Amino acid sequence: MPTPEPAPVLETDRLILRLPRAEDFDSWAELMADPEAARFIGGVQLRTVVWRGFLTMAGAWTIQGFANFSVIEKATGRWIGRLGPWQPEGWPGTEIGWTLCRAAWGKGYATEGAAATIDWAFDHLGWTEVIHCIAPENEPSKSVARRLGSRFRGLNRLPAPIDTKIEIWGQSREDWRGRAR
Repeated sequence: MPTPEPAPVLETDRLILRLPRAEDFDSWAELMADPEAARFIGGVQLRTVVWRGFLTMAGAWTIQGFANFSVIEKATGRWIGRLGPWQPEGWPGTEIGWTLCRAAWGKGYATEGAAATIDWAFDHLGWTEVIHCIAPENEPSKSVARRLGSRFRGLNRLPAPIDTKIEIWGQSREDWRGRAR
């Protein structure tokens, strides 16, 4: 039987990206209780529903070997969101997504963390492209996608039970590696 790889921990100048832990749940639930922060990711959710989603993310790490990382702000040690690879059944592609607490908005953390996870997905997961599923009215996330070098690829829908219209933004591994940084 192959030896499982150790759980990845990615570091950027200002962030630590690590697997979700039980102690992250209260902050995760607060994020999903904030109408503004949860607006484009399904809206406010009851704590019991958030628990199921939290465990789904942890389970994806076990079964698929990837899922969103918990985002920790180095300067404070605070959990400030989740981001990274995501591809449940029926998803329109290999996604790198992001959701941060409002206190972390406007600081470049989404771009910084997503860039690190794109590198990781291409290098360790062998992905050949990344997409970002973005609500058409979510201009801040479109700006992050542009800063990452992704381009609009068209409209799509997320699978049931979400079943909502989205824009697909993305790029190939070759485009990512060839871009000026």
